[in-house]
Amino acid sequence: MNKTIRLGAGAGFAGDRIDPAAKLAAHAGLDYLVFEVLGERTIAAANSRKISHNSVGFDPLLQRRLEASLKPHKGKSPKIITNGGAADPRSAGQAAVETARRLGLDGLLVATVLGDDVRDVVREIDPVVWESGTVLSNETAELVSANAYIGSAPIVEALDEGAQVVIGGRIADPALYLAPMIHEFGWATEGAEDLLGKGTMVGHLLECAGQLTGGYFADPVTKPVPGLADLGFPFADVANDGEAVFWLFTIEGVDGA
Repeated sequence: MNKTIRLGAGAGFAGDRIDPAAKLAAHAGLDYLVFEVLGERTIAAANSRKISHNSVGFDPLLQRRLEASLKPHKGKSPKIITNGGAADPRSAGQAAVETARRLGLDGLLVATVLGDDVRDVVREIDPVVWESGTVLSNETAELVSANAYIGSAPIVEALDEGAQVVIGGRIADPALYLAPMIHEFGWATEGAEDLLGKGTMVGHLLECAGQLTGGYFADPVTKPVPGLADLGFPFADVANDGEAVFWLFTIEGVDGA
């Protein structure tokens, strides 16, 4: 019999709504809830905030997201994985610990994933800037952001060590979902292209959040859709052979696909 795990999408972009994630955390019986909140624009903006000291370098909604998802079932909440650490995963981890303590979850184990900030490496290489045709060291503007995509490996390591919340910076979107599959099913990371491909596809679909459950379908003029403010986010039951069934909450209940 195939083992299955249940993965839920808690966010698909930086300013995404929190209510759908709270509903999933409270009612969907999730094993993992993932908040994907970074893009090239948002990681640059986070680095800019951190440099200017005007705001925090992590997702400004991080603590609210955690409060909404950890609160419904204390001691029985889904594990959280997010790239909401943005430009400052360390501070994000500290904020997560503070949030957990405020909720009475003193024993919550939080892990942070570092290593995506490669500004020093880029400065050392001193590449030609495509837009200007000159080397970086000759530019007058400050280098604000340079980030490498991180894969699933460090998340898997954190989960193997017992982490219940994993927070990183520019982690590749599908890796946020692929990591718990590798951890739970013991998938090999070499020579298992079929399984990893299926897991990556599941991750790519789930990380779209509301865009997967109808957000791209609606158009205010040509295709008006009522109730978009209550659009649910998807979750999926994934088996150890990589097959998945996708679900979403509707007003009437739960629909599967």
